Amino acid sequence: MASPFDLADTMCYRAWRATKLATYPRKVDELIVPLADPRALTAAETTALAAACWRANMAFYHAPHLPAADKSLPRLLAQQLGLHRLEGNYLADEDGLSSITPSDDEASPRGEFIPYTHKPINWHTDGYYNTLDRRILGMTLHCAQDAETGGENALLDHEIAYIQLRDINPDFIAALMQPDAMTIPARMDEDNIARAEQSGPVFAVDPELGFLYMRYTARTRSIVWKADPVTQAAVKTLSEILADSEYTLTARMTPGMGLICNNVLHTRNGFSDSPGHRRLLYRGRYYDRLRFDAATQTRPA
Repeated sequence: MASPFDLADTMCYRAWRATKLATYPRKVDELIVPLADPRALTAAETTALAAACWRANMAFYHAPHLPAADKSLPRLLAQQLGLHRLEGNYLADEDGLSSITPSDDEASPRGEFIPYTHKPINWHTDGYYNTLDRRILGMTLHCAQDAETGGENALLDHEIAYIQLRDINPDFIAALMQPDAMTIPARMDEDNIARAEQSGPVFAVDPELGFLYMRYTARTRSIVWKADPVTQAAVKTLSEILADSEYTLTARMTPGMGLICNNVLHTRNGFSDSPGHRRLLYRGRYYDRLRFDAATQTRPA
């Protein structure tokens, strides 16, 4: 089967690339879909979300008229879009969603991790340290409360990053598809190994469905990149692309606004808040990729 991600199939790649770049949004507003009730999507709303995700592997929804802190909004929305297998990592809430807000408890393990601080977060895909059988394909972020200042997200469809890197040098893609391109060392805790060392590719293609997924972090600590010259050059070039891509989208989510995506590349700016105005987002990580009803699978004209 022809695939745009086959480095030997230049014709298929060029046709896919032309469509992708021609339809890719240049501002987040193009991807925002107002929803009457995220817990019960209409056919038109589902079609609009599908169209946005086809363009950019992501969509934003907006339902400011509903209680923003209601966790059923993102949870039930996700279920309607094929996201069922919630990761539920050890820092997540009992329902499997993670309440991303700064931790004031010095004894809490959450305080050790940057998402639970006011600090900025560099480019990454979620769960980049997971084993391949637990790869994070879908993700949701729901804003219950925005920060007093800051906290914007930059986002980039990983397919666009693939295009920009392949256009510079296809050998860079081949290097980042190696099974040992990036290694995350083991994470230790007081009881021994909390997470084993994990190696894997940056770019990979699902063998059954043929979609592209990405495993990446721009962190320089606790990351081991393969030492061969082509991989090193590929990592440097990808970092430069992410620092200055014309396709980067920026969003500052407000209460009742949320993101659904196929685990696209994203960042978070640093932020500040006050006791009465604390940034709180509900994050869901899924082993599933977004799926829409058959009627919405046709590409928009």
